[in-house]
Amino acid sequence: MSKLNFLPTGEPYVADADRYSHTVVARCGNTGLQLPRIALGLWHNFGDDRPFQTQREIIRRAFDLGIFHFDLANNYGPPFGSAEENFGRILAKDLAKHRHELIISSKAGWDMWEGPNGFGGSRKYLLNSLDESLQRMGLDYVDIFYHHRPDANTSIEESMMALHDAVKSGKALYAGISSYSAAATQEAAQIMRELGTPLVIHQPSYSMLNRWIEEGEPSLLDVTAEQNMGTIAFTPLAQGLLTNRYLDGIPADSRIGAGKMNKEFFNNNILDHVRELNKIAQQRGQTLAQMAIAWILRDQGPRTVTTALVGASSVAQMEDSAGALGNLDFSAEELQAIDVHAVDSGINLWWDATQSRA
Repeated sequence: MSKLNFLPTGEPYVADADRYSHTVVARCGNTGLQLPRIALGLWHNFGDDRPFQTQREIIRRAFDLGIFHFDLANNYGPPFGSAEENFGRILAKDLAKHRHELIISSKAGWDMWEGPNGFGGSRKYLLNSLDESLQRMGLDYVDIFYHHRPDANTSIEESMMALHDAVKSGKALYAGISSYSAAATQEAAQIMRELGTPLVIHQPSYSMLNRWIEEGEPSLLDVTAEQNMGTIAFTPLAQGLLTNRYLDGIPADSRIGAGKMNKEFFNNNILDHVRELNKIAQQRGQTLAQMAIAWILRDQGPRTVTTALVGASSVAQMEDSAGALGNLDFSAEELQAIDVHAVDSGINLWWDATQSRA
């Protein structure tokens, strides 16, 4: 029996009537789609290893704060698929009547099921995965469906044809890609344009400690601007390094402490940079996390990032991240001071994927 039938009892959820007074939106590329500048990602904290009621409270609070974009993938958990199942339960119980307001996205590309066709970029894998994601969430369609990463063993043409057909079938409204290099993004965008289903968005990793999308000629940010695509940056807090959690060491309940993140990412050099960035944030009247998110969303002209995709393990974290919208402006002096410490720290877990079609 589907988890959708096992719903908690209690008072029905009533969304905050003033939720859109908190919302700051940006147009996604040259489409008519408007996205919130902050979206909630369910990569961590929404699997079966976390309390369901906490997940429900975070998602409800996010929506009350005007955050209407929820980002998932087929293998988010643990176990694989459980984040989509849990989100489907919450959607059915609390947000079903708001479905037309929501942007719900999912992805496929990384490991999902056993066998040689359980990962990658093949038509079989992508379209089968989308069908299963829809079933887990109890949806007829997702708003955005991404290829989660480039696959060196599958042609970009095949992967893009699958995205095209997902949109044409009505199972997705828009198509996107994630972790593609600048060159691969150019190739994919050209293919999709010729198919008549333009790519509307790219989802790369990006933070003060992971600035690869600014690098190269052209850079990925140059390419997304040229191709009229939106950009939604994941891990803007460098998986928690750009918060106050690690200023005094490694907490036992942190990702590093729990063994969910490589301890090599945490060293004295990175910590020195993080502490200096925290001082700048304090001078701005922000938490370090808020400044890190605001920096992602800073004005970069045509290369400005559309949305910062944040995670949250508690309502307090969700509220703190949303507070970044209170100050997105930086002086030239602040940006110069940040650049001294916003340096690549070797934490890009997705480097191989981004370079497989460099």
